[in-house]
Amino acid sequence: MQIHKPTRAELQAAAGKSVLDVIAPGLRVLFCGINPGLYTAAIGHHFGRPGNRFWPALHLAGFTERLLSPYEERELLRSGYGITNLVNKATASADELTREELLQGRQILQEKALAFQPIYLAVLGIGAYRTAFQRPKASLGLQEETIGQTRLWVLPNPSGLNAHFQLDDLVSLFRELRQAMVRN
Repeated sequence: MQIHKPTRAELQAAAGKSVLDVIAPGLRVLFCGINPGLYTAAIGHHFGRPGNRFWPALHLAGFTERLLSPYEERELLRSGYGITNLVNKATASADELTREELLQGRQILQEKALAFQPIYLAVLGIGAYRTAFQRPKASLGLQEETIGQTRLWVLPNPSGLNAHFQLDDLVSLFRELRQAMVRN
């Protein structure tokens, strides 16, 4: 596995780039980030920045048998998991996204959910979810609405920049989704 640490110039050049979805029909869970960060776009793999807690939380919550690296993201498909983004445009921070981009992203996400029909769509970022889905009072966990047969679940953003949730908190919340998934 070749690991690439992007240069400052590569990070700057990654602005506005997209990252390919890790997706297939009939997934158990389609994890949905807000949008790729510059580091992620520069290396071309989801949740790629060192310090992002997605991969450790996924493993510690029981979704994967071992800790995967972003470069192994396609291995998730074998277990019935995938990754997409609400807005597939790299920025230095999700705060750079406009409300309109989030609303448009929801439309694209709904089309993906209807086309691929995952059992759960887990949006990773409560603020982005509230804006994109126009649910200002939404809380973490299972949502009342669905997209077709797909159940919506909201988890915190696992970015290392999200100081509101430590790794233990993320693992606990990811585990709730895992347990709900096993029950259904």
